Amino acid sequence: MDARLLEILVCPICKAPLDHRKAEQELVCKPCKLAYPIRDDIPVMLEDEARQLGADEA
Repeated sequence: MDARLLEILVCPICKAPLDHRKAEQELVCKPCKLAYPIRDDIPVMLEDEARQLGADEA
């Protein structure tokens, strides 16, 4: 992921900053408890494609 892109991306729902989890290839929104997938170096910022975080992940 491009570092400049990571600086400007925010959660499409609440506009909070996202945490990049390289190993999982995800961008995580802690307030919404959602993880957006990164596929082929492209973040998929769709609510329908996001994964709900478990209690131990948030």
